[in-house]
Amino acid sequence: MELSINRDNAYGRLDKFLRKQLKNVPLSEIYKLLRTGKISVNGKIIRDPAYELEPGDNVRIDEDLSRYSRQTTPVRPVPLKLDIIYEDEDILALNKKAGIALHPGDRTVGTTLIHGLMFYGKQKGFTPRLVHRLDRDTSGVLLVAKNNRSARILSHMFRERLLDKEYIALVAGRLSGHGRIELPIDGLEAVSEYEVLENFKEVTLVRVILHTGRTHQIRRHFAAVGNPVVGDTIYGNKDVNRRFKDAFGLKRQFLHCLRISFMHPTRPEKINLKAPLPEELEEVLERLRT
Repeated sequence: MELSINRDNAYGRLDKFLRKQLKNVPLSEIYKLLRTGKISVNGKIIRDPAYELEPGDNVRIDEDLSRYSRQTTPVRPVPLKLDIIYEDEDILALNKKAGIALHPGDRTVGTTLIHGLMFYGKQKGFTPRLVHRLDRDTSGVLLVAKNNRSARILSHMFRERLLDKEYIALVAGRLSGHGRIELPIDGLEAVSEYEVLENFKEVTLVRVILHTGRTHQIRRHFAAVGNPVVGDTIYGNKDVNRRFKDAFGLKRQFLHCLRISFMHPTRPEKINLKAPLPEELEEVLERLRT
C-alpha cells in the first residue's frame, strides 16, 4: 500500500498520519509495523513514530492489512470542561487532568479529550490538532495547534527537541543528586535527565527533563533502572502501588507535566506554559512529609 502526502495531511507525525489513514488497523499494530520496519518513506525504512512528514512524501506499507476489520465511528464534538492555561490564534494549551484519554482507542470507552477539543474548536472556528501526547493517567501541560501551519512547526519542534519539557514524578526507592538515563525504547534513542527534589522513606520525588519523547518514556526508563513511577499499573511495583492506594488514596500514577517552554510557532516570542501539581498529588506529598 502506498500513500501520498499533501499540504492538508503533512502537518503531523508519521504515526498520527498512519492512524488517520488506517482507521481499521489497531494502534498497537501500527506501532508494530513501525518497529518491524514495514513502513518506509520515500524508499527509506522509518521506525521513528515521530518522523515528520512533508508534502510530496510517499509512504509505503509492506504488509497485507486486509485482515483488519475493526469498526470505527467518527469522533463527534462533545461538551467537556477544559482547563485552558493559554490560548491565542495559533495555539491552545490545557492543564490536562489524569483519568481522561486523548483520543478513542481499542480500550477507551466514553468521552475523550479530542471530543471536547472538537466541540470547543467548533465553537471558536478551528480544528484542533494534537502535536504531542500525555498518557491517560498523566496530568499537566498539553499543547494543541489550531491550524496547519502551527501544527507543522510545532511537530518539527518536538521532533528536533526544540522545546523544554519538565515533569514531576514520584518514583519507588531512593535516588540522589542528578542522573541521566540513556536506554533505547523500541530501538530508538531515548534520553531522560532527572534531579532529585526530595527523599522520603521508600520513594523519591524527582524533576525529569525529557530530551526525547518516546512512548511511555519516563515510565519505562525509571522502571528499567529499578525505580518505577508510583501508581504505574503497567511498569510499576504492585506492592508499592497497593500501599500508596491504601494509605494515601492514590488511584493514578504520580506523573505530571509541569512545564513546556518554546518559541512561538509564528512570532518571535518565548512561551512558558506551566500547570501546577494537582491537589491529589500535593496531598500525597504533604502526608509523606508529616
